[in-house]
Amino acid sequence: MSPALTLSEHSKNTCSKSEQTPRHDTNSLSKNPLRRTWRGNVEGTVELAVIPKFQDRYAEREWVKAHLAAAFRFWGKQGFGDGVSGHITVKDPVLPDHYWMNPFAVHFSSMTKSKLVLVSPEGYVTPHGAQLPINTAGFHIHSAIHKARPDVVAAAHCHSLHGKAWSTFGRCIDIMTQDACLFYDNLKVYSNFGGIVLAPQEGENIARALGAKAKACILQNHGLLTVGSTVDEAVFLFSALDRLCHVQLLVEAAAANGIPKTVIDDEDAAFTANTLQWWENTYINFQPEYELLLEETNGAFLK
Repeated sequence: MSPALTLSEHSKNTCSKSEQTPRHDTNSLSKNPLRRTWRGNVEGTVELAVIPKFQDRYAEREWVKAHLAAAFRFWGKQGFGDGVSGHITVKDPVLPDHYWMNPFAVHFSSMTKSKLVLVSPEGYVTPHGAQLPINTAGFHIHSAIHKARPDVVAAAHCHSLHGKAWSTFGRCIDIMTQDACLFYDNLKVYSNFGGIVLAPQEGENIARALGAKAKACILQNHGLLTVGSTVDEAVFLFSALDRLCHVQLLVEAAAANGIPKTVIDDEDAAFTANTLQWWENTYINFQPEYELLLEETNGAFLK
C-alpha cells in the first residue's frame, strides 16, 4: 500500500499548462459579432431570430412593455426582491423622453404589463400607464442616467445579494473568466456612498461615475447598476455581474488561503469582449429566460 499523501502534497497543483498558442487571427471572423456565435445549415435557410423591427411605434411599445415585465419576473426568480428597493426603466418608443418603470411596493414576481407606470421627464406618473406611485430614488437615479446618456434605452438597479456584498470593497471585479470579459473596459465604480437617493445630486453623481461608455457600475456600499440598448441587455448584464461578484467572493476566499488566482491578459480579454459585449449578443442571451417565463407563467406577465 502506498503511503498516504500529506496535506501539502494534496494542495499542489499538478495540472500541466498547455504551450502558448499563436495570438488571435480575426480575418476569418464575421464582421457581425452576433453571427460569430451561431451557425445554421449548409443551405443557409436556418436563421436566428433577432430583435424585431417595428413600423408601428404603438406595437413596439407593447413589445417593450412585455420584455420589461418579463425582466422583473426574472429578477423575482433570482431572489433580487428586497422590499421596495430596485427598479428598471426603459424608454418609451412613442414618447422617447418618457420611460416605463415598475410601481412602488409591487413585488417583481407579480409584475405585468398593466402594472407598469409611464413616467414623465419631470418624474411624475402620467395617464398613459398604471396609476400607481413610483420609487423616488429610482426616479433620481434613472432620470439622471437617461439625461446623461442618450444612448441608454434601459437602466437596471437593485440590491442583489452578491452585488451588494462585493460593492463594500469599492473596486471592480477581476477579469478571471470568459464571461467576465463582458465587463472588460466596460465597468466603473462609484466609490462613494451618499446615503439613500432622495435628491437629484446623488443620481447625478452615479450617472457621472458610470461615464460616457460603460454599461455597468458598482455602487460602493449599495449595489449594482447596468444599462443597455434594450431592457433585455440591461437585465442580462445585471444578472451576469451579480454572478461574477459571487465568483469573485469565492475566489477571494480561496486566495486568502494561499491559492493564487489567474487574471485573463488584456489581449485575450479584449478579443473576447469584442464578441460578448455586442448589443445583439447581450440581447439574445436573455431570450432563453424570456421564453422560459412565457412557458412557466402561461404568459401571465403579458396582461
